[in-house]
Amino acid sequence: MSSVPSHGVPLSEAVKVWLRVAALSFGGPAGQIAVMHRIIVEEKKWIGEQRFLQALNYCTLLPGPEAQQLATYIGWLMHRTAGGLIAGTLFVLPGLLAIMALSWVYVLLGKVSLVQGLFFGLKAAVLVIVVEAVLRVGGRALRNNAMRLLAAASFVAIFFYGVPFPVIVVAAGLIGFTATRLGRTEFQAGGHGAGGRPGLGDAESLLGEATPAHARPNLLWSLSIGALFLVLWLAPVALLWLLRGPDDVFTQISVFFSKMAVVTFGGAYAVLAYVAQQAVDKYGWVTPGEMLDGLGLAESTPGPLIMVTQFVGFLGAWRDHEGLNPLLAGTLGGLLTTWVTFTPCFLWIFVGAPYVEKLRSNKALSGALAAITAAVVGVILNLAVWFGLQVLFGELRPVQLLGATVDVPVLASANIAAVVLAAACAVAVFRFRFGMIPVLLASSMAGIVYALML
Repeated sequence: MSSVPSHGVPLSEAVKVWLRVAALSFGGPAGQIAVMHRIIVEEKKWIGEQRFLQALNYCTLLPGPEAQQLATYIGWLMHRTAGGLIAGTLFVLPGLLAIMALSWVYVLLGKVSLVQGLFFGLKAAVLVIVVEAVLRVGGRALRNNAMRLLAAASFVAIFFYGVPFPVIVVAAGLIGFTATRLGRTEFQAGGHGAGGRPGLGDAESLLGEATPAHARPNLLWSLSIGALFLVLWLAPVALLWLLRGPDDVFTQISVFFSKMAVVTFGGAYAVLAYVAQQAVDKYGWVTPGEMLDGLGLAESTPGPLIMVTQFVGFLGAWRDHEGLNPLLAGTLGGLLTTWVTFTPCFLWIFVGAPYVEKLRSNKALSGALAAITAAVVGVILNLAVWFGLQVLFGELRPVQLLGATVDVPVLASANIAAVVLAAACAVAVFRFRFGMIPVLLASSMAGIVYALML
């Protein structure tokens, strides 16, 4: 195969472009997709607007981080499997290295006042960012009363009754799928776009309008590449189960995050509600405060927001190191988490991308996705409430409400400094429209100043 494909973009040039995309990928999936669109479509003109949106619509149907999968899809479209591997891996790599380094700092220096102040400030900013995510996603997804009712039901289910996130996803998907098949229009999915602008035509792009030969459906290829990535993904899980047993922390990490990789519809904030529910309450890998710290780290570093799971895996293995050096165990736990979280993403793209058009034309599947997105709004609201209780109050007490036991705050235990800082972050975000990174930096600095004053 020629080192320079027919569209004229050598793989070495693509590596530089994907490194640049990865280095600028702050701000969660919306910001990351915007960066990709600006560089890949508007600046480099590799693919056209319609093909970009087609790829994005497919990635929203998948479990996992849609921005990383979109990078993998475009890399595969331009440079076959090698291009997909390079684009998807480079998109994750900066976040992996940054979160790993900060995890070491966290466990080695976490008791230092300066570090404690840093994380105190991060928590206040993260709380406001999650609230902003509820409003942003809700404003886009809840287009009618049926969707609002579904969002409310999902919030009640997870907040009051602890219904697992995968159950909510499956139930919402079935509701949307069935309703659409019966001819209902409430869950007709909306499309993605760039402000309604026509953008670069596919025929004007370097790739052109035609489908490359390697991107056409090939059942034998799909089965082969699918089998390879299934082995890469699940072989370590099976080996850990056989060699260390089901109760070992590494086995539990590999099984839990593998399961998460197939149910994480709805974006990173929805996933975090599920991870928090399990990692805090069931496994005890992290405390609620540590979960917030990890989200702050992921918000302030490049790469997918879901990289917070690496921090969770690091702390889980660091705590339960079972004879290993704690830092070595934490490092292995973090890397294992990242492996089983992102390896399936390559599987979904390499196997399914050739069949994108067929999936996109299926209205019932689009209805299922729209219903899942509506339910996810309720899940993210649960995450915002959970974070708010942990950040702003020092004491919670259980009460009976709607037939369930829920924790409500003791108002006298309110952390005044946290309330003031969160309020300042809210004013910065909602009133003055400051971006996420400036708010995170300013809040962190305020937290450090507060800690040093104490």
